[in-house]
Amino acid sequence: MTTAAIVFILAGIFFFFVGVVGILRFPDFYTRLHAAGKADSLAAVLVVIGVALYNLQEINPGNILVSIKIILIAVFIYMASATATHALTKGALVVGVEPWEKGKKK
Repeated sequence: MTTAAIVFILAGIFFFFVGVVGILRFPDFYTRLHAAGKADSLAAVLVVIGVALYNLQEINPGNILVSIKIILIAVFIYMASATATHALTKGALVVGVEPWEKGKKK
């Protein structure tokens, strides 16, 4: 169980890193937000699942209940991240943030 928890947490850290690279490398607000939204939501879910698995090292009703609550937090993070990313994108469109186009000068 500990090995699986470590694998999930390390995979989550990897996707956090990929999201940071996307934020630094992509050219405009929309592509950066896409990288952050996708990578961070997956990374957070993986880390939280790893924590839930780590909590189950000693299986008893209390630990099972805590792990179920942790998994519900992962589901909430996954849904809230997509909703927040959509709201930010829509807000940027409303205020007039222009998408990047190749070859277009500012």
